[in-house]
Amino acid sequence: MARDWQDLFVTGAEPASEGDAEPAREEERRGFFRRLRDNMAKTRQAISAEVSSTLFDTLDAETWEHLEEALIAADVGARTTAQVVERLEREAEADELDGPALTRRLTELLAELAAPAEAGADRIDLRHEPTVLLVVGVNGTGKTTTIGKLAWHLRHTLDRTVVIGAADTFRAAAVEQLERWAERAGCAFVRGAPDADPGSVAFDAVGVARRDGADVVIVDTAGRLHTQDDLMAELGKVARVIGKQLPGAPHETLLTIDATTGQNGVRQARLFDEAVPVSGIVLTKLDGTAKGGIALAIAGELGIPVKLIGVGEALEDLRPFDPGEFARALLT
Repeated sequence: MARDWQDLFVTGAEPASEGDAEPAREEERRGFFRRLRDNMAKTRQAISAEVSSTLFDTLDAETWEHLEEALIAADVGARTTAQVVERLEREAEADELDGPALTRRLTELLAELAAPAEAGADRIDLRHEPTVLLVVGVNGTGKTTTIGKLAWHLRHTLDRTVVIGAADTFRAAAVEQLERWAERAGCAFVRGAPDADPGSVAFDAVGVARRDGADVVIVDTAGRLHTQDDLMAELGKVARVIGKQLPGAPHETLLTIDATTGQNGVRQARLFDEAVPVSGIVLTKLDGTAKGGIALAIAGELGIPVKLIGVGEALEDLRPFDPGEFARALLT
């Protein structure tokens, strides 16, 4: 599973020797887990008491019903919850598990469901020349901030040259915010005239990257409601225009989802995936919700891997998603 930025991206380069760098990476991972656990407090508090009291008492039909209610309340999703509880009940009866062992097993099962079925599907391949990342999502989901932070890490953590294309031409404020992020990250920036065709901006951004030999292009798109058919169709057009400039692109389509929207996030993911095949989810604002189980519902029910999560405003609060760490932060 992807645990840090070096693990998330496929670069084709030889892995660095672990030596002196490994302790620093491990400390960074521990620091993020602490922040993740702190920022997941609302969700954990909403279910941990119920889980603890349920799994440490007599295991009967009422026990499993209470556990189901707790997980569904945290937006783990009805189907995912049913799968987890049925399997846990079966294993508890066969192995006579109880108490702490059951809690550990519940954590493992949630992590398994959040992990992609296909090995490596939770990674992002940067071996294309250039790699084009298309970022989509509803306004207010943290899309612009996510792009800025992602560009910063690509530039400063992986030493990749990046071009950002501001194809959200309908909101001047979004373009200006993205331009500030490009300046901060040291990335090239391509914008169009107000209300310009988004596809033309995306086309130009890829063209600039090819001309200058940049490694990565990140294309922003206008935030739109998943219920607006004409705007969703426009996303497909942007993707096709990018493909004309560079066959095979976009190589990655990331969908930002606000965790506070709960089960509506699953519906968003399903409909966006119909418009432009989504290869990964960026789940934002996990620090502001008691329903962080939505990450498990999306991964488990739709089979779309969660690749990045946002647990705060700071630059370091956008991180690669690790199912095991997430499940532990959710329950313990």
